Amino acid sequence: MRLVFAGTPEVAVPALDALLASDRHEVVAVVTRPDAPAGRGRRLVASPVAQRAEEAGIEVLKPAKPRDEDFLARLREIAPDCCPVVAYGALLPKAALEIPAHGWVNLHFSLLPAWRGAAPVQHAILAGDEVTGASTFLIEEGLDSGPVFGVLTEQVRPTDTSGDLLTRLAFAGSGLLLATMDGIEDGTLEAVPQPAEGISLAPKINVEDAQLDWSAPALRVDRVVRGCAPAPGAWTLFRGERLKVMSVAPAPDRTDLTPGEIAAAKNSLHVGTGSHAVELLWVQPQGKKPMKAADWARGVRIAAGERLGGA
Repeated sequence: MRLVFAGTPEVAVPALDALLASDRHEVVAVVTRPDAPAGRGRRLVASPVAQRAEEAGIEVLKPAKPRDEDFLARLREIAPDCCPVVAYGALLPKAALEIPAHGWVNLHFSLLPAWRGAAPVQHAILAGDEVTGASTFLIEEGLDSGPVFGVLTEQVRPTDTSGDLLTRLAFAGSGLLLATMDGIEDGTLEAVPQPAEGISLAPKINVEDAQLDWSAPALRVDRVVRGCAPAPGAWTLFRGERLKVMSVAPAPDRTDLTPGEIAAAKNSLHVGTGSHAVELLWVQPQGKKPMKAADWARGVRIAAGERLGGA
């Protein structure tokens, strides 16, 4: 089939690579978000998908909005059979959805109808799911509500961050998306409507959502740290400044600390929660590079009675 691939971040690149390597399909163009400012100089940088497509010599379309008439006209000229999508990052209008003969097929990183929305992997970790996965489905105008072509499952490991889990799903999901394209071309794959039960939503995790509540149980603190890594990054306040908490480990033997209370030793740093303590492993002070939490604690010389989470 003639394909136009839509995607933007690094997590979409494995699927694009799988389609480029296929001897059954031809990726004739890529749709991605416009170049965005990045780095200290805030220089405009093309998306990872755009960079990969340019390396492969493929036409790259960067509409400000997918309803722009120039973009729609070019898509009609290209006349794709199908448009596979991975983390494109913009809602597709009906006019765009109607162009490819086999529609737009999205690779979504959850077992639909669970975790519809922008941050399915983060919410799976925050909720403590033991199993998640990926689904391919036909995009409709509703939010991730279209009929499903195929699924795969993936175990959520106890130490997984969102970054860890998303990386595994991106590579496993690339095979699922390719198999879905094959099945659509063969006419052997039929999309099945999603069940009405089991729907959950996964809105984008913002910086405010990532603030740690030390009165919550240690299990919740651990999930927020892992679910928000690498972005937006869990954080707390210390002496009025933000401190990013990059990794923690449960410390069930420490029950002597009240929520937010800090216990600094030579080679460890513990903080109290609503249940038992957690050990802070890596942190990133405001304006500085990541460092071991014990090294940070020695540098700031924590006084007796100091706490995390206060103003």
